[in-house]
Amino acid sequence: MGQNKLLSIQDLVLYFNTGNGTVQAVDGVNFELASNRAVVILGESGCGKSSLAKAILRLLPRNVKSYSGKVFVNGEDVMLLNEEAFRQNVRWASISMVPQAAMNALNPVITVGDQVSEPAVVHRGLNKTEAVSLVKKMFQHVGVPEDFITRYPFELSGGMRQRIAIAMALITSPDLIILDEPTSALDVLTQANIFNVLKRLKKELGVSFILITHDIATSSELADDVAVMYAGQIVEVSDAAHFFDKPLHPYSKKLMDSVPRLHGDKEPDFITGRPPSLINLPKGCRFADRCPSRFEKCVEDPPMVENSGRKVKCWLYS
Repeated sequence: MGQNKLLSIQDLVLYFNTGNGTVQAVDGVNFELASNRAVVILGESGCGKSSLAKAILRLLPRNVKSYSGKVFVNGEDVMLLNEEAFRQNVRWASISMVPQAAMNALNPVITVGDQVSEPAVVHRGLNKTEAVSLVKKMFQHVGVPEDFITRYPFELSGGMRQRIAIAMALITSPDLIILDEPTSALDVLTQANIFNVLKRLKKELGVSFILITHDIATSSELADDVAVMYAGQIVEVSDAAHFFDKPLHPYSKKLMDSVPRLHGDKEPDFITGRPPSLINLPKGCRFADRCPSRFEKCVEDPPMVENSGRKVKCWLYS
């Protein structure tokens, strides 16, 4: 994924306590991200994608049972930092996030200008005048009219609120922005506009992205690399060009086969069965019960192996 590592995650674990048992939302995840790159994390709903984002940013609920591993940001293991040091130096300083529902992330009784400026005041020490000037600059980057600075979230469309959330994530000039389903509630045209904004920001500002989504078609617009997540684990890591042309893991192949094609007569396929419960995970390969290529070895947990510069967690390649 490149030699200049902005982010390196090693054996990251995040389990939750629930009334029904332990949810193994993130179970030994490993991947890397280089500077000025965009990695798309694909997977079905409930596979642990959003929990992975929360684990990276240490946005943890009260029912955490286990949280461990290493998260290197520009070579520093930020898991060793206490909460205050992490808040000051990492969360929203070097890594920020655009949440899944922009309207839920914005305070309805505070103007969007005040909300976008707050991280700049807190993390960069700007005064009010300097912060407002920076907000206007960020609005230009994301395509929001300058006079929207005095408006409230409920006065804006869904697409504009999403742009506001992106501006808020950019205001501290972070190295990395995590986007959790940033276009899931938007129409197709607005989705395209938002992705055009993200591609332009990546080119102009050199910012890196982690895009969490289950929308394969739109994710291909931004992706440099792809990581496929299934049942709390990363099962394939690849550069985007090779992945979208020829995925390796049987689950990845099924995901790609489920996407409708503009050209050709091939009907979209589907994955039989349902994802396993993160409370009661199967032994061995977690995709085996739904996999058309399963064989005797699949009762054992497969290792992550290298295959032509790509990584895949499957016995077919061991």
